[in-house]
Amino acid sequence: MDLNNEVERLLREALPLDELHVKSEGSHFQVIAVSGAFADMSRLKRQQAINGPLMELIAQNAIHALTVKTFTPEQWAREKKFLMPS
Repeated sequence: MDLNNEVERLLREALPLDELHVKSEGSHFQVIAVSGAFADMSRLKRQQAINGPLMELIAQNAIHALTVKTFTPEQWAREKKFLMPS
């Protein structure tokens, strides 16, 4: 099982995402998620929305470290040039 694909599948099934970028080095993962659903959420709620679907993988230690960045589509339009390689 490709863990990046599994993380992406779990998040896409759980959340209405416009964009999703998953990178990993071993068991350390970075997730960038873009969704209009984040507009009315606090930073904590956004983090919880991402962590929730991944809890089983975290509990199994398949994911040891998780960095999460969440954006609304409007925020992503401004920020992606700073976060994505060209």
